[in-house]
Amino acid sequence: MFFGSTPVLLWLFFLSLSPLTKAKVPAIIVFGDSSVDSGNNNLISTVLKSNFQPYGRDFYGGQPTGRFCNGRIPPDFISAAFGLKPAIPAYLDPAYNISDFATGVCFASAGTGYDNATSKVLNVIPLWKELEYYKEYQRKLRSYVGENKANEILREALYLMSLGTNDFLENYYVFPTRKSQFSVRQYQDFLLGLGENFVRELHALGVRKISITGLPPMGCLPLERATNILGQNDCVPEYNNVASGFNRKLEGLVAKLNKELPGMRMVSAPAYDIFYQIITRPSLFGFEVTGVACCSTGTFEMSYLCNQYNPFTCSDANKYVFWDAFHPTEKTNKIISDHLIPLLLAMFSH
Repeated sequence: MFFGSTPVLLWLFFLSLSPLTKAKVPAIIVFGDSSVDSGNNNLISTVLKSNFQPYGRDFYGGQPTGRFCNGRIPPDFISAAFGLKPAIPAYLDPAYNISDFATGVCFASAGTGYDNATSKVLNVIPLWKELEYYKEYQRKLRSYVGENKANEILREALYLMSLGTNDFLENYYVFPTRKSQFSVRQYQDFLLGLGENFVRELHALGVRKISITGLPPMGCLPLERATNILGQNDCVPEYNNVASGFNRKLEGLVAKLNKELPGMRMVSAPAYDIFYQIITRPSLFGFEVTGVACCSTGTFEMSYLCNQYNPFTCSDANKYVFWDAFHPTEKTNKIISDHLIPLLLAMFSH
């Protein structure tokens, strides 16, 4: 949608002539689920954790951080592209404080969704609580750098949002409650209504730059393929169609909010298509395995089932699109991020 227009291509060309480190984004601030959680779940009472080997084996120092990956996740790559820190710290991590968070902070929680009912499934941080943490962060930032400087950082920061998959795969398609209340289309609209309210609250708090990522091709996650026995372990078309439909509606919501909220500059970051290309044409991107993940048997394991004592984990994650049954490898994250970064730089670095 964004890459077909000539003005944007020209913009990207001229942008490429100037150093990226002058980007006018002083901080990257993250909301969402496990696609962007850098370790908040380590500090809460949930079974959904990844602060142990082999998670993080390709991260700096080979350390597991609570990222659901063998290495970095998209906010890390985006932060580096804007000339900021190479990894975004988790807000609840006691190893960091407001001096670290002033240039980037993550409030995301693996397993959460737009729907409060989704966060209750695995007892993780609901989206409203992420917002409460952000308000607390604002107060700490004002105490640390002063009112004027804090307001500038909060206004010019780039806010990343990535969530929604769990609402369908952990909630709607698993438990009967939401299914009895909503058709799939109605549930999409329900989630988007919650997302709209969240963005309006952020705007009221001074937020002006937002990149929101829609749903991935969730029917192609190894977990879904493993259970799609009648479909010969191929992608589940219904889930992918739901994701595509949600993403189209999300683009409409972004256009609406850009018109209605003064000063708002919001973009829908189109990750679905590039992710689907990686999954369906892996050899073009240097991958060998797409149907199963690297960790363990690669069919259903994630979190504690993906641990260092499992003998089946692959030796080279770069050959695999997926790290565990639900999450991409660092290499996949980097390809997707590299696809989105030119758009984000063009939109927000001036």
